[in-house]
Amino acid sequence: MLELIIEDMTCGHCSGMVTKAVQKVDASLVVDIDLSTKIVRICGNTDTASILQQLDIAGYTAQVVTE
Repeated sequence: MLELIIEDMTCGHCSGMVTKAVQKVDASLVVDIDLSTKIVRICGNTDTASILQQLDIAGYTAQVVTE
């Protein structure tokens, strides 16, 4: 499981955009978002660098909490 914090994720629309960005890397990834803590948990065979790149393209700055 990959756990990220995305400080600039502020609303439901942001959650949807983050999910879409992650699933561009691999549509089978399961994305769980806790908007109140700004934590994103990604389950599946993750490619951290690709996920961070897609989030950056979508306009979000993510920091890895756990890999």
